[in-house]
Amino acid sequence: MSEPLPARPPRHRGIYLLPNLFTTGAMFAGFYAIIASIGGRYTEAAVAVFIAALLDGMDGRVARMTGTQTEFGVQYDSLSDLVSFGLAPALVMYTWSLSALRDFGPLWGKLGWAAAFIYAACAALRLARFNTQVGVADKRYFQGLASPAAAAVCMSFVWSVDKFGLAGSDFCFVTPVVAIVVGLLMVSRFRYFSFKSLPTGDRQRVPFVWMVVAVLLLALLILDTPRVLFVGFTLYLLSGPVWTIWSLATHRRRSRRSAA
Repeated sequence: MSEPLPARPPRHRGIYLLPNLFTTGAMFAGFYAIIASIGGRYTEAAVAVFIAALLDGMDGRVARMTGTQTEFGVQYDSLSDLVSFGLAPALVMYTWSLSALRDFGPLWGKLGWAAAFIYAACAALRLARFNTQVGVADKRYFQGLASPAAAAVCMSFVWSVDKFGLAGSDFCFVTPVVAIVVGLLMVSRFRYFSFKSLPTGDRQRVPFVWMVVAVLLLALLILDTPRVLFVGFTLYLLSGPVWTIWSLATHRRRSRRSAA
């Protein structure tokens, strides 16, 4: 009888390097934002969060282009988003402005860290809900404000104020409102346009006016980056409630007409 063949050792499943490098870079940028805010470098912290948002938008696109999408990458991306767009903005806002509420008494101090926690917790809930709805949700829309857009609103606010040499403590009664409202919009049922249906392929053409608009936006960003970002992302934040309410009102009018 022939000797039995030796058992093969189990194969270790690897991971794809390129998309996960972008995800790691995004998480590193979010971690750096926390370190920079502790050191009082709030503009650097805000810019780091925007860099994290750019890298976060690239990792998924690279994975789709190279055919390297995996469940590991999806979960790793969510954990990176929690750091970069949940914990980092919350801690930046706390060290920049919310911590100044302690000077007005213990109750106000608790309001400061509670507002930061509400934002971070809502970001975690938003990411968890998104992961459970990946296969069933309409890809054209987000249910609730996406965490990168929420972080962009908060960080452009910090960046705009810090650029003009104003202290975050001067806005300590405004920052809790910003943090809580933005956090609650992340877990709301308002619909936001996802921009995933925009033409991006080589054979997909767009009107010429789009190029003109892109040039104008680029010029505005060069002139005053933080304020243009703050205005733009604030308008996007408001678009969800306005669009949802308008859609509901239009649907009710159509229902009444059909019933009549």
